[in-house]
Formats: sequence, structure tokens, C-alpha cells
Amino acid sequence: MAEKDKPTQKLATHTLTDLYFRDQNLVTEMMGKMTFTEAMIRHILGREPSPADVAIIDAVLITLMEHGMTPSAIATRLTYHSAPEALQAAVAAGLLNVGSQFVGTMENCAKLLREITSDPAGVDAASARVAKDFRENRKHLPGFGHHLHRPDDPRSPKLFEIARAQGVKGTYIDALLALSREVDAAYGKHLTINATGATAAVLSEIGIAPEIMRGFAVISRAAGLVAHIAEEQDVPTARTIWDVVDEEIPYSGNAPVERHGEDD
Repeated sequence: MAEKDKPTQKLATHTLTDLYFRDQNLVTEMMGKMTFTEAMIRHILGREPSPADVAIIDAVLITLMEHGMTPSAIATRLTYHSAPEALQAAVAAGLLNVGSQFVGTMENCAKLLREITSDPAGVDAASARVAKDFRENRKHLPGFGHHLHRPDDPRSPKLFEIARAQGVKGTYIDALLALSREVDAAYGKHLTINATGATAAVLSEIGIAPEIMRGFAVISRAAGLVAHIAEEQDVPTARTIWDVVDEEIPYSGNAPVERHGEDD
């Protein structure tokens, strides 16, 4: 490989006495002078964070951090029960559940919003087309619906409010609201804009690409999962979860069943 073709990275380097993140001295220019959110934005996006960047991303991180006993939290608690010596493994197990069905749906919703806002037919026509397509083909519509929050997810309008207060153009928020109207018409009922749908819109407003949006969900949910481990240490629930599953999902085959506790 020729010298000019060698891959490089611009994220970090160090000397014997200093450390640098994107050319900024960690000790003298960052520590004690910026928040974690500010440092994270600069590191991930490679730009100086604006007030809008900080306010919106902070709101998103808080929004997605916790939602009770979700699949990610259950996976974390069960893994910690099995391997309490490896907290990081329990957090990692939970983060593996930040996927296309839970939390990570913002990525696909953001791609839909890009499609709608770039359609020559206009936002309203594009929204109607998308809603009809998802309804007729019975596809999961990212960013809509919630099994706990009805008629609306309370987090979504608050995210819009925070973003608009920061002076964003509102292009993607308006597109999501237009899509919401068409979705209700196509489905013949109201489907709430959930928090990940709202997150897709507000992160799009500050120029974050759909392909890295899920990363912010991972960062946020990691904090929530550490909280679940801290609580699990004080009030263990994993064995109860296991017992409930064992009771509620019994073996239905023909082999004889003998109930006993785990002994390995």
C-alpha cells in the first residue's frame, strides 16, 4: 500500500505528557471546561457544538435512557444474575436489544422523513403515499405506535417544543406531523408519534445522519442499564423473572415433566 493510500484517523492521539481528542487537549482544554454532551458531540460529529446541538441531544439522551422493564433491561438483569462479576457483559446484553423494533426505530423513521422531504410531489403527497404503502402492505411503520402510551406519547411534543425553542427550521418535524395526519387517515384510527419517531425528527433538524442515530440511543440506554444493575444489586429481580417465565410458558411436549430448581 502506498503511503498516500494508508488509512488514517483524526479522533485521538497522545504524547508522553498529553492526550488529544480531535486536536483538543483533553486535560487543559476539555476537562472541567465542557460537559460530557458537548465533548461527545464534538467527538462524534467533528464540529463545535451549537446551543441547539446540546439542548436537543441532551433532551434525546434523557428521553431514551429509561422505560422500565423493557427487553433491554430484562436482558441486562438476567445476564447480571448469571455473571455478576462482569457488569459490562450485562450492559452489553441489554444494548444488543437496541434494534430495529425497539429504540433503534429512529433510524428507519429518519430515512422515511428524508424521503418525504425530498419528494418533488411535496410533503403532503409524499406522506399520503408512504402511509398508504405501509398500510396496504401491512409493514411496521417506524416512529408510530406505542403499547403503553395512548392516545399520545407525552415525550414527543416536548421534544418538538425543545427543538423549536432552539430555532430549528422545523422541516423534519413538520414532515413527521404531516405523515402523522396521513397515517391516521390511512389506518382509520390515531397512531401516536412515539419517542423514537420524534427523536428521528429532532436529530434530523440538526443534521445528524440516520446511519448514526442509533448510536445516541445506545449511549443513552447504557446509562439506564447501569441503573438497572445498581437496583438489581439492592433488590434482585432476575430470579423472579425466571420463575415467572417458567410458570407462564410451561413445557407442552410429551416427555415427563419434573419441576426442580437449577443446580448448576
